[in-house]
Amino acid sequence: MQRLSGLDASFLYLETSTQPLHVCSILDLDTATMPGGYSFEAFRDALAERMAAMPQFREKLANTTLNLDHPVWVEDTEFDVSRHLHRIGLPPPGGRDELAQICGHIAALPLDRSRPLWETWVIEGIDGVEAAKGGRLAVMTKVHHAAVDGVSGSNLMSTLCSLEPDTPAPPPEAGVGGATTLEIAAGGLMRFATRPLNLLGMLPSTVSSVVNTLDRARTGLTMARPFAAPRTPFNATITAHRNIAFAQLDLEDVKKVKDHFDVKVNDVVMALVSGVLRRYMLDRGQLPASSMVAMVPVSVHGKSDRPGRNQVSGMFSPLETQIADPVNRLEAIAEANSVAKEHSSAISATLLQDWSQFAGPAVFGAAMRLYARTRLTSSRPVHNLVISNVPGPQEPLYFLGCEIKAMYPIGPIFHGSGLNITVMSLDGKLNVGLIGCPELLPDLWGLADGFAPALDELLSATR
Repeated sequence: MQRLSGLDASFLYLETSTQPLHVCSILDLDTATMPGGYSFEAFRDALAERMAAMPQFREKLANTTLNLDHPVWVEDTEFDVSRHLHRIGLPPPGGRDELAQICGHIAALPLDRSRPLWETWVIEGIDGVEAAKGGRLAVMTKVHHAAVDGVSGSNLMSTLCSLEPDTPAPPPEAGVGGATTLEIAAGGLMRFATRPLNLLGMLPSTVSSVVNTLDRARTGLTMARPFAAPRTPFNATITAHRNIAFAQLDLEDVKKVKDHFDVKVNDVVMALVSGVLRRYMLDRGQLPASSMVAMVPVSVHGKSDRPGRNQVSGMFSPLETQIADPVNRLEAIAEANSVAKEHSSAISATLLQDWSQFAGPAVFGAAMRLYARTRLTSSRPVHNLVISNVPGPQEPLYFLGCEIKAMYPIGPIFHGSGLNITVMSLDGKLNVGLIGCPELLPDLWGLADGFAPALDELLSATR
């Protein structure tokens, strides 16, 4: 067995009927490259073959009431890929609206905790053309956030991808095995007993991080504060419904802006999001007077020696949406990001992981229910939205033999923050995935369709 870290488990504890916490990806695939031609049966068999090399996708949760620590992962001895692979067809005309509507419905469905926490949906009928006759195919995969973060999720997906359409499946890998109720409880008791010592070990890094933050605050060199974000219509209690939209940009255009203004790709990404949000809110008379604030996940893979599949921290970054000029806005974002990164680096990379070890399901669940049921979600949002940037390989990739034309990453949304925008660079393209709560953001395509004009605006400033 393998025990979940506190950070991994927190995504289980924070989950509610209206706040499922899984991450998704939507692949746009060209079936013409699939060896032997596409059929659902061939696709299923290829996926099953690769599952033998993906022990994480064959593991399920196990727990007992006697366990004083977090749940564990154990091998699912009854694993059957057919229970996780679903097939669906788009209604005519099979365009982006129909695809997004189906994907939004799938994203709203919770995962079955009695089985490995993932599922894949094969969506046929794109543009009204049969996939078996050379048409495109959409594949949506959901994995619980307890099992992956952005980096580990990309690594898992890479096992399903290859640089050639006919690359053989990797060799099988053994899983974590099983565990008895007694083993789960005994291991949990031992970890629970060591918590006081762990707490003592955490105090120096915690105190150091607090002192460093106070020193930076005196000189104004801190990231944006949580609970300081302005109110917007999408900062409220979310419902169980989800809507999805997506966009694709030329990565070379993004790099041209980056090089011209001597900033980072992530600065340009955030400037694009800022420009899109500013125009969207202005058109609706809803732009707040102060800057909107994004929570940006920060990977600590390679910087942390803590166990767990989520190796992530985060920083709060202002989007400078109050600035009208796009170049001034980009430069202000780049400067603020530089300060936020320095502040984030000065905080112990394991601080979030360490403290999350001490919070159990009762604490997380009660806090989330309280926050969701009060007006704090709209009056005091922690942040306005989540923005995540996941780098990918810059070469053609094949998913089970099908060439990937786009890969749109989709993260979760939270009570008080009903919008998530995640981008992924892949083979010269920047793929933008958006997910929201339709009761708070009914016109999500209005945001997605704003990315191309926002990039053109910045490109025109480089000429």
